[in-house]
Amino acid sequence: MKGHNIAFKERNINSNPLNADEVKQILRLTENGSEDIISTRSNIYKKLNLDIDNLSVSQLIDLLVKYPDLIKRPIIFDDHRLEVGFNEEEIRRFLPRSVREAELRELESQIS
Repeated sequence: MKGHNIAFKERNINSNPLNADEVKQILRLTENGSEDIISTRSNIYKKLNLDIDNLSVSQLIDLLVKYPDLIKRPIIFDDHRLEVGFNEEEIRRFLPRSVREAELRELESQIS
């Protein structure tokens, strides 16, 4: 994002946790619900001995607000897309189409 001068907000969700509305927004963007964003390898997940499948949505939201370490990182989202974890190719989806197209043209010209 920085390399393309694209504005974004970086945030440490441990010191500045997500609020309930932000968690809801993230959940709406998932393909597989909580499975996409819950870090089952986190210490807090193990410590709490959670059964995520038996939580109501409101209980899940409250839990994620209270224990941000349950959320996989990095997590990148806007109003329409969500990316969890670091996958450079998937993160590129957040670049404007014009930037992606320009980079593709550049690559194609180097190959030719």
